[in-house]
Amino acid sequence: MQYNKLGSSELQVSEVCLGTMTFGIQNTQQEASEQLDYAIDSGINFVDTAEMYPIPPNEPTYGDTERFIGNWLAANPHKRDKFVLMTKIAGGGLKYIREASNISSATIALALDESLKRLQTDYIDVYQLHWPNRTSPHFAKHWPWRTNPLETDLAKERDGMRDIVAGIGAAIDAGKIRHWGLSDDTPWGIHTFLNLCNEMGVPKPVSIQNEFSLLHLKDWPYLIESCVFEDIAYLPWSPLATGLLTGKYADDARPKGSRWTFVQRQGLFRNTAEAHEATARYLEIAARANITPAQLALAWVKQVPGVTSTIIGGTTVDQLKENVSAFELCLGEDTKKQINQVIKHFPAPF
Repeated sequence: MQYNKLGSSELQVSEVCLGTMTFGIQNTQQEASEQLDYAIDSGINFVDTAEMYPIPPNEPTYGDTERFIGNWLAANPHKRDKFVLMTKIAGGGLKYIREASNISSATIALALDESLKRLQTDYIDVYQLHWPNRTSPHFAKHWPWRTNPLETDLAKERDGMRDIVAGIGAAIDAGKIRHWGLSDDTPWGIHTFLNLCNEMGVPKPVSIQNEFSLLHLKDWPYLIESCVFEDIAYLPWSPLATGLLTGKYADDARPKGSRWTFVQRQGLFRNTAEAHEATARYLEIAARANITPAQLALAWVKQVPGVTSTIIGGTTVDQLKENVSAFELCLGEDTKKQINQVIKHFPAPF
């Protein structure tokens, strides 16, 4: 297992980050604990969660993923200092979470205390904003005409971000979080927060996690360049495009218990003819390289310059083992050239 510095922080994190959003719907407490044990034993020292998890989010299961991790920590208190724990505060949009209120210094104070209780820990290593208060080009909104920046009240947005930075600073001063990060944001969001942190004397964000995969490349090169130059760790989520890149949804298949068998909050927007055609070509490349489709997709993401750690998940330990093994691979130049040809034909398949 290789380790990389997490942005401007002092933390060294494994190049594999365990994503836990299946804990509570697709995984039981026992299965979640098995995954956490396997991760720590295999050298993974980086775990990501969120208050709104598991996915798909709903009121009856709200917070259960953090609870599962907290239960595991309560049974294994000696393991707390062996890994870097990230969680996220939800933004507006979910009525059962703080009446769908936006992120602010007030909601940070409330949400953070609740996360600490569920996780049964005294501190969180990296506390993240799950998504911006403004409408941003994420979650199927990256296509033309899905967002309109002219509709954003810029002064109000900056004031809200300034209030968020104040809340983050208070949480750091109180020792409840060590660092903070962004999620599902843009280059403008990154640089505005950097400017506000400099202005207010608050530590800057150390990381950002955005969706990134062979089927979703919009962050490369522009946002990733910003991360490298500003010393912010780039953490791809959904590197397998919610499982699409494994090939398990080919021919409209829906394996029992798979993610696409659950109702999706944003719909199955990745389920397009172009995404399936691109995936079919990646499956052929993987076969020629004598590796699994998942290993191809994960090894490719790992080799993108600027990627610090890739967030992976699975519903079984065997799936995790297959995915982790991808990080021991180095794709050859011929394989990368074949991948480039598919990217040229399908740069934005969903």
